[in-house]
Amino acid sequence: MSGLLDRHRWAWPEAMFWCGWIAVFFLFPDRLSLSTQILIWSMFALSLDLVMGFCGILSLGQAFFFGVGAYATAWTALLGWHEPISAALVGAAVAALAALPLGLLVLGLSGLRQIMATLAIGALGLEAANRAAGVTGGDDGLQGFGFAPLLGHFRWSIFGQTSFFYALTGFALVFLLLRHLLAAPFGITLQGIRDNATRMRMLGVRVGRYRLLAWTIGAAIAGLAGALGAQTTRFVGLDSMSLDASIAVLVMLVVGGTGRLYGGPIGAAVYMIVHDQAANWNPYHWMAAIGVLLILVVRLGRGGLLGLMEQAWARF
Repeated sequence: MSGLLDRHRWAWPEAMFWCGWIAVFFLFPDRLSLSTQILIWSMFALSLDLVMGFCGILSLGQAFFFGVGAYATAWTALLGWHEPISAALVGAAVAALAALPLGLLVLGLSGLRQIMATLAIGALGLEAANRAAGVTGGDDGLQGFGFAPLLGHFRWSIFGQTSFFYALTGFALVFLLLRHLLAAPFGITLQGIRDNATRMRMLGVRVGRYRLLAWTIGAAIAGLAGALGAQTTRFVGLDSMSLDASIAVLVMLVVGGTGRLYGGPIGAAVYMIVHDQAANWNPYHWMAAIGVLLILVVRLGRGGLLGLMEQAWARF
């Protein structure tokens, strides 16, 4: 038990992580758009880490909630509500509401059946969005919407300063929330369920209730990430809830390390930087670079990049 709690105590290397994001603003002002997307996908990766890394729910349909949050937020603006923070919370709430009935279906399954059920949810959601072109814009996507200045003062610009700090603030708040939850009895219980659900049932824990709550919170965070993506790009396409998006966020989590909180954000940063550089080098075969990265991380050690860092620290 103490080992689980120690993992969520503050350590000095964490200051480097957060100071690094502030440094990005000053050192790479021409890369703020990419940095903003990294922050949004880092939040998305946190949602999957909660569901899979800490609770043991196998999901290949997390992008469905990302897309639901994005479309819901876009429609708040199209319907005349342009305040960005409340619109983002609407996206998170709609994603959470969509997750509740789906959770009752998915969480009663296990193993391969659970994976296939989440995959089917993602596929059906994507097909529904494609056919409901009047609502989603179909292949053309939703566009032509905008939001009021953030907090009434900070205008959105093509240079991306407002978008960057907006995404950074949202990511930091979600991270702190998850850190608090996972260091509390709730988080310890989730990890116990992940490791041995049968034993937790014998101890009197309502495993189904805890799993459903974790699933819903994860969906809300994914929806919030999708909402921020829609607000910062002013566009929502079908790819926001595609299988490719679900696989991409899963790869990010594996590269960074599951069940480690910082694993998802670090994996997202590495994945998107490698993607960006490889796409500049060869826009048709950039996936080869991602494949090599994934193979190296999986072969060299357990626990992703964070696991490799921990092994190196313990050794030297």
